[in-house]
Amino acid sequence: MPISYNSFCDDFYVDMYINTRFDLPSDRDILLAFFERIKKQFPMMTTLGRDGIEFSLEQDPGSGQNRWASVDIDRLGAGCVNPETFQQAFELPKFVIDLIPYMLGVRSLDIESLDLTFGMDFDYAGNHNEIIAEALFGGSAFSKVFDVSGPGPLNLSPSVILALDDDCSTRARLSVEARTEETEIRTGKFDADKPISLYLTIRQYPQRGQDFEMASVFNRLCGLAVDFMDEKVVPNIIMPLTSAIAHRR
Repeated sequence: MPISYNSFCDDFYVDMYINTRFDLPSDRDILLAFFERIKKQFPMMTTLGRDGIEFSLEQDPGSGQNRWASVDIDRLGAGCVNPETFQQAFELPKFVIDLIPYMLGVRSLDIESLDLTFGMDFDYAGNHNEIIAEALFGGSAFSKVFDVSGPGPLNLSPSVILALDDDCSTRARLSVEARTEETEIRTGKFDADKPISLYLTIRQYPQRGQDFEMASVFNRLCGLAVDFMDEKVVPNIIMPLTSAIAHRR
C-alpha cells in the first residue's frame, strides 16, 4: 500500500526503537555477526559506523531511501527514510525484531519499551515559530498571548503525550519542532536548510502480568500509528501547517 504522507512533506521517515533494561552486547564478533546478517537480507546496507558507544549499519544516503539499524548501550533501532510503501517502511524493523532474541539475547523480560515514530520534515526558509503559531494556534486562547509588539514567540515547539489505554501502558507523543534561532529572528536571515519537523511516537510499555511479545506489539503499534495519523494528525495538524507554509512562499 503506497504511503500518502510523502506528498505532504519533504522527507518522511519511520523509526523503531527498543529500549532495554540491561546493557546490550558490545562484543565485536557478536555485533559484526548481527550487522552481517542484516546486510545479507538488505544488500544495499553497506556502511558500518560508530559514534561513541553506538554502532550502526546504513544504506547509502544518496539513494534517497536510506535504511539504517543501530545498537547502543541499552537501545537498538531500525528505520527507513522516504519509504514508498508501508511494507517497505516496516520490513527492516520486523526483521530486526526477529533477529535480536537469538543474536543479541534480548528477551521479553528485558524490554523497557518499544517505540514507533513517524517523522516528517517541512522545508521553510522563514520564521518557523510564526508558521506554527498561524497554523496551529490561530483563533485559540494562545493566539492572544502572541499578540505583542515584538516579533512574537522565540521558541514554539508544541508537544502532547496521550494515554491510549486505561493502564497508560500505550502512549502517543505528538510534537512539532521549530528550529528557528533567536539570532535569525533578530537579523531576519533564516537558514533554509533547517526544516520544521513533526514527530508522532507510539510507545508501548510492558503490561503487568503479560509477556512482551515484540513482533505482535510492533504490528499493533503500526496500526495505531497509521490510524492516529490518518484520523487526527493529517487533517488537524499537517494540512493546516502545509497550507500556512504554501501561503508564505
